Amino acid sequence: MKARDIMTSKVVSVRPDAPTRQVARLLLEASISAVPVVDESGAPIGMVSEGDLIGRDEKDREARRDWWLTLLAEGETLSEEFLTSLRVPERTAREVMSAPVVSVDEETESAEIARLLAEYRIKRVPVLRDGRVVGIVSRADLLRALAAEQAAPSGAPHQGFLAGALAGLDERFGHRRSSAGAPPAGPREPDAGRLTVADFQALVADFEHKELEHREAARRDAAALRRRKVTELIDLHVSDENWRSLLHQARQAAEQGRKSMLLLRFPSQLCSDGGRAVNVNEADWPSTLRGEAAELYLRWERDLKPHGFHLAARVLEFPGGMPGDIGLFLVWQQ
Repeated sequence: MKARDIMTSKVVSVRPDAPTRQVARLLLEASISAVPVVDESGAPIGMVSEGDLIGRDEKDREARRDWWLTLLAEGETLSEEFLTSLRVPERTAREVMSAPVVSVDEETESAEIARLLAEYRIKRVPVLRDGRVVGIVSRADLLRALAAEQAAPSGAPHQGFLAGALAGLDERFGHRRSSAGAPPAGPREPDAGRLTVADFQALVADFEHKELEHREAARRDAAALRRRKVTELIDLHVSDENWRSLLHQARQAAEQGRKSMLLLRFPSQLCSDGGRAVNVNEADWPSTLRGEAAELYLRWERDLKPHGFHLAARVLEFPGGMPGDIGLFLVWQQ
């Protein structure tokens, strides 16, 4: 079974500037426990759950406990007057959301989804198509799929669970060829009596035009390569073996006297904002990470940050004056 077969397709989402009161009301009315936070393109930048609304530390929980309990009180109506009367400082989804987001694509196997939920201790993952949220797979979805599979007669086909993979787009750039059977024309001998400055200028213009075509083809080729790499990195997940290998490499780097190590080099397009937050070193740059970069950040936050390790991101190159590849560095000595 794949994500497309078991996901909940009717996705309820919110924008980053949505007030927490609005998010809480949405959770109650839709009978769900979390919603993805998406940007204007539909790409996920965070998740807001009941836990995020209630608060993760004692101070937040104490401040919002009465508000949430009041919302859940049996018999209360969720009118605008009722919500306005709640005495809680107004916050937005961006301020309380969990980020970055672990996501999958429609072709991700259910076993891999189950591993991700267990590994990152999360209850759901958004399913992406072309970078946009098209579904949600939760623990409940996995359990329903498992129950349906076990209930199916032995040897019976599981109708609706398709195993087809998306075909990759093969972009090719053609070359001019001579006519079939005709030998290529040889160079024409110049006639000194007929040469003009305009002829030479035309030759220069033709050369410059061909050079421009070559550069444009190279630019398109590089852009296609970046798109393919971004797609691969969004769909690539960090296994325990990968993580242990990176930590082993980091230890070897420290033994060689190095103070940091490059964990991952990835195109800036893998960031939800194209690398802008990393480039200007905004405090919330981790929330823009997606795919493999997001999972590496979460691994660092869980396993290494409590032990004094730092994680840094910086733009490594600026092709055409714009952020190019970004490096994610594990740092153990400033």
